[in-house]
Amino acid sequence: MSDTNTQPFDFMGLRKAASVLSLVLVIGSIVLLGVRGLNLGMDFTGGTSVEFEYAEAPSLDNIRNQLTEAGYEQFSVQNFGADTTVLIRMAESGNDELAREVTAALSKSGDDLELVSSEFVGSQVGEELKEDSGLGLLIALAVVLIYVGMRFQFKFGIASVVPLAHDVLIVLGMFALFQWTFDLTVLAAILAVIGYSLNDTIVVADRIRENFRKLRVGEPWDVINQSIHETISRTINTSGTTLVVLIALYFLGGEAINNFALALMIGVVVGTYSSIYVSANMLMVMGVTREDLMVPAEEGAGDEAEEEQPPEWLNRM
Repeated sequence: MSDTNTQPFDFMGLRKAASVLSLVLVIGSIVLLGVRGLNLGMDFTGGTSVEFEYAEAPSLDNIRNQLTEAGYEQFSVQNFGADTTVLIRMAESGNDELAREVTAALSKSGDDLELVSSEFVGSQVGEELKEDSGLGLLIALAVVLIYVGMRFQFKFGIASVVPLAHDVLIVLGMFALFQWTFDLTVLAAILAVIGYSLNDTIVVADRIRENFRKLRVGEPWDVINQSIHETISRTINTSGTTLVVLIALYFLGGEAINNFALALMIGVVVGTYSSIYVSANMLMVMGVTREDLMVPAEEGAGDEAEEEQPPEWLNRM
């Protein structure tokens, strides 16, 4: 527990700079999504996936060169579960016939390989996935708004949903900027980012509510600063340990989950920032007050209830 007698760092003193940064990132992400769009994977655009089992671990670069020489243009090659298992995703439509053609093209190198499976995803299924994923994100945000509004107060609900939308847009903007492949694994990562960011935001919001009820002096600015000061070590420790795991996944987990880990790394960094500045900033903008969170006094309690004394640094202000 932080020492409440120590004057905290003035986090809210940087809120204007943080607001400018957030606006630039969010507007830039929206522009990138509109101009460049997302590099949608086969899960959303349709195409064919072909899985091969090699006798010995092949070079993925050699497989890519073989496919290029055979005339294929839009494809991805990655290991799938083991070094000897290769999954090839192609934009071309077709199933058994395309799989036979790819098998013949790869067999020319003399490698001992076996076709394990081939699957075709139609464009109509991809369109349905895009619509369902967008609807899922909106429902998730709506549920969060309702839950936090009931659990805390409506202003806290707004201050929780705005950071989540902020985080999602920035992650999507980064994928649009660098044209990283956006597939179902990345969509799962974005949903995980919503959960992670919400957890951080709830921790800060709960401490703000608690301090509004305990500290009978001081402006909302002071109470929010004190609350962030008391939770910042927990936030940094949680984010740091999570990032260590994600970095290990990114470098050691294989190409199949690279973009998943990448989206989560961006989301954790942005989510940590937004839980401190975007959420608290929204509370300041909406003018949260002690009266919004006070528990009604029980009848007959009078003045007998003992109130906790505020930190010394608040009395000196």
